[in-house]
Amino acid sequence: MPFTIAIIGRPNVGKSTLFNRLVGQKLALVDDAPGVTRDRREGDAQLGDLRFTVIDTAGLDEGTKGSLTARMQEQTETAIGLADALMFVIDARAGLTPTDRAFADYARRADKPVILLANKSEGKHGEIGAMESYALGLGDPVQISAEHGEGMGELYDALRMLMPEAAEDHDNDDDDDVAETDEELARRPIRVAVIGRPNAGKSTLINRLLGEERLLTSSEAGTTRDSIAVEINWNGRDFRVFDTAGLRRRSRIEEKLEKLSVADALRAVRFAEVVVLMTDAQNKFEEQDLRIADLIEREGRALVIAVNKWDLVDAKPGAISALRTEADHWLPQVKGAPLVAVSGLMGEGIDRLMRAIEDAYAVWNRRVPTAALNRWFEQAVNANPPPAVSGRRLKLNYITQAKARPPSFVLFCSRADAVPESYLRYLVNSMREQFELPGTPVRIALREKANPFAHKRKRPS
Repeated sequence: MPFTIAIIGRPNVGKSTLFNRLVGQKLALVDDAPGVTRDRREGDAQLGDLRFTVIDTAGLDEGTKGSLTARMQEQTETAIGLADALMFVIDARAGLTPTDRAFADYARRADKPVILLANKSEGKHGEIGAMESYALGLGDPVQISAEHGEGMGELYDALRMLMPEAAEDHDNDDDDDVAETDEELARRPIRVAVIGRPNAGKSTLINRLLGEERLLTSSEAGTTRDSIAVEINWNGRDFRVFDTAGLRRRSRIEEKLEKLSVADALRAVRFAEVVVLMTDAQNKFEEQDLRIADLIEREGRALVIAVNKWDLVDAKPGAISALRTEADHWLPQVKGAPLVAVSGLMGEGIDRLMRAIEDAYAVWNRRVPTAALNRWFEQAVNANPPPAVSGRRLKLNYITQAKARPPSFVLFCSRADAVPESYLRYLVNSMREQFELPGTPVRIALREKANPFAHKRKRPS
């Protein structure tokens, strides 16, 4: 197990900024407003030759039992329990506060090594606040600026004293760069993003998959802010599932923090291989759902539609078939995408959903043999020849698959710019049916075949 460090402290002292600095990416949302981080987030950190796991946590704060604030603190307590050591962060510019003193006692009671970090220590005001931190009784403070990268050398020295063996072991980690074999790639976790409108039940569903309250949930829309990745093993298959913030219509997004959350959710979609679109069974296929599905198709990701809160619907015989027909009507660009009725709260339909994700992933990776592809192509063109444009017939020569993930094809033809979009849609729909490619995006790129007689048309000057 890697050495694990939890970053703790009161809200708005720079914990997420430090987390981003250590992992080398802007994974955690950062804003001037306090309380941005809610769920705990883990990342692989590196500082010099030290490699470890770092956990970003919500700011330690008091709240009434059962409230969102109290459950955020429970997440922090869980992170402290998982950690081998703690980084206790204070704001050196603000100086010590009663909250800092209270939670310094809390950190001591955890009975784990603590590194005291005086963040925002640049300038003379920061120097004064750092001196005050000696009163906490947690040893010498390490003065840093997570925003500007100052004090990282001193932090390295403090960390190295806690994990000397880890530093030595990683000096010989040259085998990490060996290329993965096909078998290793097949065993790699499937990356899945769960996305949808606010309050569709995304976090509740993922908690059900995990079997624990890993992600904060609330009846209030907008509880999730960061895109949080969790590891799930389901029937022997590994998945890396991303919980995301709810996506509202762009015209309704005004606050800077919500804009950051939406951008983080969109990054999760681009990083994913399969995207689960969560819709509400009581308000399904609304305009925003259709916009999100169109985004997923344009990004070229495999799509699975999950109709959540099915336990609240009085389902009649044939309800699922009616849903399937409705989905194909509203989403013709991903016709045949797997559709599963689930209840994240009650755990209904979870097995069907995971099988649908595996099936969608397999289709997304599918390659079609060239011989079979061109036999289908000849039959499709003979059954419905392309229309003449400006009195001239279009000639379609042959087609080949360029890549998978998603299935992408190159069609060689004459006058590529004149092939109508409607005819390409005909070919895509025919291909879906012939080669069993339901729901996955299918790309057809047009290439003009070189004319070997073009040079003979030129008249001598």
